Order: sequence, then structure tokens, then C-alpha cells
Amino acid sequence: MSSFARSRTAGIMLTAAIVGLTAATAYIHLTLGGLLFTLNGLGYIGLAGLVIIGAVAPVEMVQRFSWFPRVALMGYAAMTIAGYLVMGPYFTLGWIAKGIEVALIVLLAADVMRVYGSPMGLINAAVDSVASLMPGRSRPTAA
Repeated sequence: MSSFARSRTAGIMLTAAIVGLTAATAYIHLTLGGLLFTLNGLGYIGLAGLVIIGAVAPVEMVQRFSWFPRVALMGYAAMTIAGYLVMGPYFTLGWIAKGIEVALIVLLAADVMRVYGSPMGLINAAVDSVASLMPGRSRPTAA
């Protein structure tokens, strides 16, 4: 991976794109009306806030769990796409929103690779962050 990909500038650009796409799909859902769409839009706003906090907060505890908003947003977008494919209603703006959500998942995956190096690096970071909170337990080691 190039030094630019790991740079602060790349991180800022990627985070801005992730937040922008999240805000776009939140806006689409909030303007559709109805409880399900409104809750979906509010969920996107909340997760965008967590991504921002994880990116800028200089607190060690926040940085240790900065993997969580990425994973949560990827899962949320994937479940929104799945829900749309199962329930509909199928219309042009819906497909545009799904395209935004696919792009969001791709950017989040690129951010995971940038920060953790691999999916296994993400898993290790998640296990380490949770294991450190459990008293008397440590991370299992390979034999």
C-alpha cells in the first residue's frame, strides 16, 4: 500500500466521502416520509456522527473502538439494501439510494484496508479492544 493511502490526507478525504455519501442516503430516506424511512435516515445520521467522532476524537478509548462505526455502517447499508430488495417499493430514487449505499460499502472497505491493512487486522483490532475491557481475561494466543 502506498504511503499516500496511509496518509492523514487520504484518511480525511475518505472520511469526508463516507460522511457525504451517508448524508446523501440519509437525506433521501428522510424525505420519503413514513416511519420506516424516517428511522432509516436517522440511523444513517447517527452512524455518520459516530464515523466523524471516531475520525477526529483524540481520546484513546474512542480510537480503540474506531473500528465499530465502520463495521456498523457497512452492516447497516447492507441490511438497507437487502430490505429494499425484499420489500421494495422499486422506483428510480430507490435504486439511486442503493447505488449510494453500495459505493458507501466500497469506501468503508477501502478505509478498513487503509487503517487495518486487512480484514484480519480489523478482526484483531476488534478482539483486542473488547478483550482489554474484560477483567481477568486476555486475548487467546496461537499454540
